[in-house]
This record gives sequence, structure tokens and C-alpha cells, in this order.
Amino acid sequence: MSDWDASSDEGAGATTWPPFAAAAAAGRRSQPPATPSLSRASEEGRGGRRSAEWQWEEADSLGGKVWESRGAEGSRDLGEAVQQRPPRAATSQTLEPLCFHLDSALVGALIGQGGSRIRQLEDSSGSRIKVIKGACEAEVKIFGSVAVQNKAKMLIDEAVTRCGQNYQHFGTNSTGKTLDIIKPENNPKKSVINWASLRENRAKYEAMKWADLPPIEKNFYKESSRTASMSQEEVELWRKENNNIICDDLKEGEKRCIPNPVCKFEDVFEHYPDIMANIRKVGFQKPTPIQSQAWPIILQGIDLIGIAQTGTGKTLAYLMPGFIHLTSQPISKGQRGGPGMLVLAPTRELALQVEAECLKYTYEGIKSICIYGGGNREGQIDVVTKGVDIVIATPGRLNDLQMNNFINLKSITYLANEADRMLDMGFEPQIMKILIDVRPDRQTVMTSATWPDGVRRLAKSYLKNPMIVYVGTLDLAAVNTVEQRVVVLAEEEKRSFMQYFIDSMKPKDKVIIFVGKKITADDLASDLGLKGIPVQSLHGNREQCDREQALDDFRKGKVRILVATDLASRGLDVHDITHVFNFDFPRNIEEYVHRVGRTGRAGRTGEAVTLVTRSDWRVASELIEILERANQV
Repeated sequence: MSDWDASSDEGAGATTWPPFAAAAAAGRRSQPPATPSLSRASEEGRGGRRSAEWQWEEADSLGGKVWESRGAEGSRDLGEAVQQRPPRAATSQTLEPLCFHLDSALVGALIGQGGSRIRQLEDSSGSRIKVIKGACEAEVKIFGSVAVQNKAKMLIDEAVTRCGQNYQHFGTNSTGKTLDIIKPENNPKKSVINWASLRENRAKYEAMKWADLPPIEKNFYKESSRTASMSQEEVELWRKENNNIICDDLKEGEKRCIPNPVCKFEDVFEHYPDIMANIRKVGFQKPTPIQSQAWPIILQGIDLIGIAQTGTGKTLAYLMPGFIHLTSQPISKGQRGGPGMLVLAPTRELALQVEAECLKYTYEGIKSICIYGGGNREGQIDVVTKGVDIVIATPGRLNDLQMNNFINLKSITYLANEADRMLDMGFEPQIMKILIDVRPDRQTVMTSATWPDGVRRLAKSYLKNPMIVYVGTLDLAAVNTVEQRVVVLAEEEKRSFMQYFIDSMKPKDKVIIFVGKKITADDLASDLGLKGIPVQSLHGNREQCDREQALDDFRKGKVRILVATDLASRGLDVHDITHVFNFDFPRNIEEYVHRVGRTGRAGRTGEAVTLVTRSDWRVASELIEILERANQV
């Protein structure tokens, strides 16, 4: 006989084990015919006792299901003596059953896995227990003598009480009188949250949260006489000649005056000789367009949204004012209790790039650290707890340190967000969690290469009365310094065309080959490596040390070909990339703009080659618009 078998309908002629005959007969007298169902029959050892069978049956009259014992006594094989456990009381031999109701949610706690709990209760009390489960509550019946019923009832009370639940029950005594018993409540009544009151008093609670923090100084701008003397016509002409810079004040109500742009470093950093020394050391000649217009706004303490093409100096546009902000606060760095500046970046590569920019400049002993997933967590925690001024972080690892109290974000007064890819990588919840612990009167700067609806919504949620500076257009537009070529071909022709392109490369050419999948990146890199072509691959499945090594080899020219997924399309800052090769067309036109932006940087020109197959025609109209704006159709 198998462990699991179907029980038979009444009158089907099935053989019944003798020890179960009485209970089966009793069940037939008191219940409607049972429907076929599965029951478990386990045996202990050779010829050992047979445990009670348990099963759910449809209880048509009660609209629920019945869980009950199918046997009361053990059994033995003929000719073999075994120890037999005491028989449970049969229905026909007991008084009226003790009945009570139980919340249906607690039935599992009573029965246990596979009926183990209820079987233990029966063994301990010598009773037979029947559970009839309904939609909202279950009826429990205990069969046996009064003493047996009371003992079983006590054991059930203990089992259910351990679950921290209350229930109502009723029963009958030996005279058939119904007993109404209400179990007293063990837990206090849950309080109701008054959300309306919380919303009304939100400002008061928030003010109480930040009441003990020191004040913030934000305005450090001293306009030079040369900048102040520019006429409105001169300002408009300068903005038009410098990639058509457009500025706007997003403050509701009365608008503020947009500051004039600074044309020379001395016009903005004349009073900060250490910064001027750093600028001369790196050899910059004049500010980029985004820097010229952003610096006067940020140094006045106004929140800023900076939209500019890749490679136009957006990072330095917020770093330099950040240095001045940090060192000009009314309390010293040692009294703050944590970092003063936070830079959020979506990828490890972009975070490391920002850190590299920080390390280029020394300003009054400012310390910075880059924290990101995949790095040495213990080492990052050690540096943060010893004290730093600037934290450059990816949202995931920062959440980790924040939730485990390794970093104090209440000391942050200057926040910069490299918004590219933050939304499409799903970081918005992490950013919101971070901002819970950052004081609301901070200064915030957000930069991006594009201005889609998602980035606009993100900016509106955590910037206060910002100004916006965008270089070029708010619409998607690829870099004008890049010649864009589109090749239409079949999917099976892509590899041969890529090989033709690589064979045509000049000795000083450097190319990124973008693909849509990680496995494709490894596949192409392996094929090129087997042909003796130096190549590296970059994607999210590689170990952090391998990714850093790949980038280092590419930057230093040890390899001239990098096969990458879109992970590298933003945040990769290599100035001498001559070509971008889109082996797979990106998933959207925004990604196309960011891929193409990896070349034609820092005043150089570049070339982008994009392979388009029939499956990519869905974005053909958007691609044509990009090419038309760049006058390349």
C-alpha cells in the first residue's frame, strides 16, 4: 500500500482495515458521504503500528473543510506482537463533544505541518480532535471523556496562545448545556494612526528634527567689475556664441536676476588663490560654457540644474564651488560630526571619475572618499568613521552604510547628483531614503547630459527654487563634434562589418564597441583575443578589480579596443577616444546620445558608427531627428 492513496466512497466495496471499522461506521452515521480525497497512511517499521490517517474532506453542510482522524487504534500484523499505543476515544463511546470556534487563520497553528501538531495533542490527551474549517472561522470538536476533553482543550489553548492570538469559543458540558466562554484579550488594542494630523504637523515635526543643527552659509560670490560691467547685449551675444547657453529661473512667484557669466577664472576665483594655483597647475585656459554660467549661480547659494553635453566640464562646475562652500562654513570641519559634501553617482566608474577629479586639486586639506558596491566595505567604513569632508558614493553602498549607522548624513550641507542613469537604473527609492537624513536647507546641484521627463520629476522632488542652465538644447542632441554614420545591414553581417572596421583602424585610433548584452561583450572580446587583437571588456558581471584593470588598460593605451555594455556609456571619461562603434543599437535614443558622447570630448572630434538591423527600425524616426539636428542627414 502506498504512502498516499485515495480513500473510497461509501459503498464502493473497498476493503476497510478492521481497527478503523468502528470509527468509519461512526463517521458514516454522522456525516454526509465523503468525497474522494488523499489520505496519508504511515507505518513504523516492519509490521509496526499504523498511525492515524488525516485528511481534508469537503464539509458541504458547513461550507468548509474537515480535518479529522481516520483511525483511533493501532494495528498489528498477524503472528507478531508489538507494543500498541492506547486507543483514542471513539465518537460512539464519548459524551457530547466539546466544541469551540477558532479563527481560520489559526488552524495551521493547531494542525501543524502534515498534521503533526494535532497528532501530538491527541496523543498527549487521549482524545480525538476534529477541525471543520470555514471561510472566516473553524469549528473544533474534541471527543472523549470530560477529563480528556478538558486536557485537550488546555493543550489547544496553550498552542494557540503561543501564536499571540485571541479567539472566542463555546462548548457543551455533560448535560448538553452550551457554555459561552470568551478568552480575555492578551494584547492591547492597536492605536489608529491619525494621518491627517501628521500631514498637518509635518512642518513642525521636521523643524524639531533639524532644530539643533548649526546654520549654513551659502553665498560666497563676489562679482568682479569686469563681469558686472557687461551689458545685456554683450551677455546675450556671449551666450549665443558659446553653444547657445540658455538660463531660466524656476522659482515660483517673483523671478530673480540671472547672474552674468564669468569669462575668465580670475573673475570668479580672484579671492581664492589656492584654487587659482590648482587651475594653473592643470593648465586650463578658460572656463567651459557650463562652468562660466554655473559658477556665479552656485556661489550665490542657489540650487542649480546643469544640462550640458558629455565632456563639457560639468563635474568641475560643482566641485570648485563645493570646495569653497566646505571651507567657509561658520563651524570648523572637526565640529560637524560628519562629511559636509555628498556627490551621488549611478555607477562605480562615474564615482571613481569624480574622485579622480577631486584628487587633482588640493584645497585646505580637504579629504574625500569614494564608496561603492564591490569595493572593500571594511576599508570604506574605516575611512568614513575616521573623518572625511567629501563622500562620493553610489546609492546602494551609501544606503548600506547609512542604515547601519556608519555614516552621519545630517552634517551634509552641499549635495551634488550626477543624475545620468539614476532613474533607469532604479535608484530613485535609494535616493529618497538618503535624503531623509540630509538636512532640507542644504544646497543642491544636479547635472545631466539630457533633460527627459524622469529627470525633471526627480529634480522637482528635491531641489528648492532652482535655476537651470543648459548648453545647446533641452531636447536630445548628440555631440556636434562627432561625425555620425549609420550602416543598415542584416544581423548576420554585423560581425564581418565589425572586423572590417577594426582592420581599418589607424595606429592611434581608440574605439569603444557597445553591445546590448554582457554575454555578447565576452563573446566578441574572446573572438578578437583569439585573433591576437589586444582587447578588454567592461560589464556588470566582471569583478570590480577586473573592471578597474580594463579601464586602466584602455586609458593608458595598452589596449585600443574596449567592448562594453551601457554600463560604460556614462561615467567613462577617456579623452582620446576616436571612435564609438554601436554593434547593437541601444534600447532607447537617450542611450544613443550618451554612447556617442564618449568621443569628440575636450575639443576633439570623433566618429560614431552605428549598425542598424530590421529589428531596430522602431527608433528610426528618432535617430533621423538626432542626425538632422547635427546637420548630418
